[in-house]
Amino acid sequence: MQNGVKLSLYIGPVPQPAPRALLDALVEATVDNGSGDAQSGFELKFELPPRSPLRTLFLISGGGGGVPLMRVALHANLDGRVEPLIDGMATHVETRPGAGGVGQVVVKGKDLSALMDVIHIPGLPFPAMPPSARVLLILAKYAALGVIPMVIPSLTDEVPLPTQRIPQQQGSDYAYVRQLAAQAGYVFYLEPGPAPGTSKAYWGPEIRVGAPQPALNTGMDALTNVEELSFEFDRERKKLPIVFFQEPLSKAPIGIPIPDVTPMNPPLGLVPPLPPRIEQLTETAHLSVLGALATGLAFVARHSDSVFGRGRLDVTRYGRLLKSRQLVGVRGAGLPFDGLYYVSRVTHEIRRGAYKQGFELARNALISTVPAVPA
Repeated sequence: MQNGVKLSLYIGPVPQPAPRALLDALVEATVDNGSGDAQSGFELKFELPPRSPLRTLFLISGGGGGVPLMRVALHANLDGRVEPLIDGMATHVETRPGAGGVGQVVVKGKDLSALMDVIHIPGLPFPAMPPSARVLLILAKYAALGVIPMVIPSLTDEVPLPTQRIPQQQGSDYAYVRQLAAQAGYVFYLEPGPAPGTSKAYWGPEIRVGAPQPALNTGMDALTNVEELSFEFDRERKKLPIVFFQEPLSKAPIGIPIPDVTPMNPPLGLVPPLPPRIEQLTETAHLSVLGALATGLAFVARHSDSVFGRGRLDVTRYGRLLKSRQLVGVRGAGLPFDGLYYVSRVTHEIRRGAYKQGFELARNALISTVPAVPA
């Protein structure tokens, strides 16, 4: 590609560098990376002659066909920095007619969590295992595929006594791991790299701390590095949960409000909106104290943000790739919206001579908590 951006495509049951003919046929690539609310995915468009053997290869491997599944890894090289974009499996292949005897082959797929969603093992027992240990045991099945688990035990991890309860798996591996993450107020996602054929499986809290990425500038004339950027303030999204548990001796219900600020999720805005609604989680009364707190933290994780941003940028003008699941600064949007944000989603749109990114931002309050953001 132009402007110092180059793509590397790895393909095969064990990812290998794609042949030059295949790279030349690639005309467009789209990669979607979220923050754990959904699986990451990709779409590759190739222009191939009707009788090209690559068409048959894509159709057979992408659709199963009794042969090993086709694994796809895509990396971007920007001024010497190699950034993995996706490591996944092709799940869908379609052909589209074109002019001059050259048609398109469109390969769609998801990250390696697509394999975790194939086999359902309902009722698999996990005796005396807290949620984090169950997740580690499930992810161990995928070590041969280069999946490296990164599991952070919850502060509310409980070891269930086998004499009282034996947890059992419900649904596929992916569905069950996500269910355990939601119950703990955690996120679960697969992050590609660093090497082709490897991915990090993260199960833990959503981390909104760390060094922010260079600022997104809007309305700053020559310093503007985004094509568009808009914001929305939705105070109705914010809710304050109150969890209840029973005092062991008197059985009296005790209610505790759960704040939306934790060490891993500090306030990114200075003026949070007052919660328009208080949710009483009465169903936690039959749970233990740790179980009730975990339910409250999970609720807060889904209802803490109230300021949202959405925009697009040109990678060559921004000077680097904007990454999801990290912080980024915003300048020039005005006093209520300047400051630090959490990047909740990034969509890579790659064509010959152009590399664009769509992105979504989120934080929990208005007005910046920092006097300046990295430029």
